[in-house]
Amino acid sequence: MLRRNKERQQPRLPTAEEFLQYKPRRLDFEWSEKADGLVELKVPKFRSNFGKSFCKVIKKDNTFTANMDKLGSLVWKNCDGNNTVEQILELIKKEFSEQKNIDQRLFLFLQQMTGLNYIDL
Repeated sequence: MLRRNKERQQPRLPTAEEFLQYKPRRLDFEWSEKADGLVELKVPKFRSNFGKSFCKVIKKDNTFTANMDKLGSLVWKNCDGNNTVEQILELIKKEFSEQKNIDQRLFLFLQQMTGLNYIDL
């Protein structure tokens, strides 16, 4: 029997083991790697036609450049849909072996990038 006033259920958060098996994938953004290996990401300011038109009217570019640090650049380059979070974590542990809580930094970074719709988990 269906309940009419059924409370909305919150989506279940993945376990750490499940999260490590995700394969993050960069979404369709223009990006480049500078000579020092850091990534520059071109991000649209507006996605709506109104916003795009507004930029044209005021003769401004509809994108801004997001410059990633060394950690972000390494993660971004490996978010190709083939590498798991666990594999990316192993890469950054090797590269940033002296840093503490690097796993938490990776998880937060991936959550932020997902929230901004830069990557898909």
